[in-house]
Amino acid sequence: MTKIKDFIGRYQLSHLLILAALLLVVMPLAMDIFRLNLVGKYLTYAFVALGLVLCWGYGGILSLGQGVFFGLGGYCMAMFLKLEASSPEHTAIQSTPGIPDFMDWNQLTALPWFWEPFHSFGFTLLAVVIVPALFAFIIGVAMFKRRVSGVYFAIITQAIAAILTILIIGQQGYTGGVNGITDLRTLHGWDIRTDSAKYILYFINAFLLIGCLFAARYIIKSKLGRLLVAMREREDRVRFSGYDVSSFKIFIYCIAAVFSAIGGAMFTLQVGFMSPSFVGIVPSIEMVIFCAVGGRLSILGAVYGTLLVNWAKTSFSESFPELWLFAMGALFIGVVMAFPNGLAGLYQSYVEPRLQRFKKTAEPLASESETEVLTPEEIKPKQHAKDTESAAGEYSHAGN
Repeated sequence: MTKIKDFIGRYQLSHLLILAALLLVVMPLAMDIFRLNLVGKYLTYAFVALGLVLCWGYGGILSLGQGVFFGLGGYCMAMFLKLEASSPEHTAIQSTPGIPDFMDWNQLTALPWFWEPFHSFGFTLLAVVIVPALFAFIIGVAMFKRRVSGVYFAIITQAIAAILTILIIGQQGYTGGVNGITDLRTLHGWDIRTDSAKYILYFINAFLLIGCLFAARYIIKSKLGRLLVAMREREDRVRFSGYDVSSFKIFIYCIAAVFSAIGGAMFTLQVGFMSPSFVGIVPSIEMVIFCAVGGRLSILGAVYGTLLVNWAKTSFSESFPELWLFAMGALFIGVVMAFPNGLAGLYQSYVEPRLQRFKKTAEPLASESETEVLTPEEIKPKQHAKDTESAAGEYSHAGN
């Protein structure tokens, strides 16, 4: 326990325990299954926001295309689930049984070669991590080795998100097109649509997120974390010191991609489908807003920011669906102009100083309350001993 405190820090540990209690105890007890599943969907976005804290907050790499990796992870999981739902028994009415329904509608007569490995759940889990990491590595090498950064990198990531969305929609026979991959029912025969399955998936999602929080904290506390901050502030100085800046950027960009992909895979399991609407420019910008509202330098703030913005989105869009995008834009502008460090910055600027002052005033009161209180029976022996010591001192002085 002491090592954990030294690693995380007492301050961060208490806040992490509060978040864990909120996610694992308070929300499951206080919410019905519909609302809890909704919160679980919000938490899948928190993986993306957490990756952006590392990539953007500490590394200074603003990526406006994280929906790409969220979608890749989600599509990998959806492909496995769709193949399980497309057994010859379930697709007997199709002209070509044993393939997904959208392939049959587009007159495909055989399963494409790149779908075949997704019959294996083990391969699918590896693909959820490796495919986005490999894609991020290719983008990172192409960009960072040529020292493309700042607004140029942000625009390029937006273009990649748009290209991938168009590709998914255009290849309808292989990807499901604009509708995406839908009607996902079971995972190894386990019905993921039942209430009990939704509870289990919620807790798996929450534990995975807490594990990613620990991993992010480890990166921040390591030498890599200090180098990321140094690169963000003075990249040239880090390069002149002999470090390969591009390699560090590629690495942290790949880590952010893996976090996003894990969130996408859990989204597919909890919601039951995956579509290109979660891959494009708009969802990618929304994910940046989640990070900005929570605080781009706070891993815990990223989670709270994601929950807050999505709760507001759900509540506001139910009453004013046409105005939600304007509200999201105003929120982003307000965050950047009024409190650039997000909710975490507000806490550190206003709440934490008051807590520290309260703690300092409480410490003297606590020390006074811990003063020894003696009964009359205990006072007499102590007073007798004190008088004896005093008399012995006077005798010694008189002898001298």
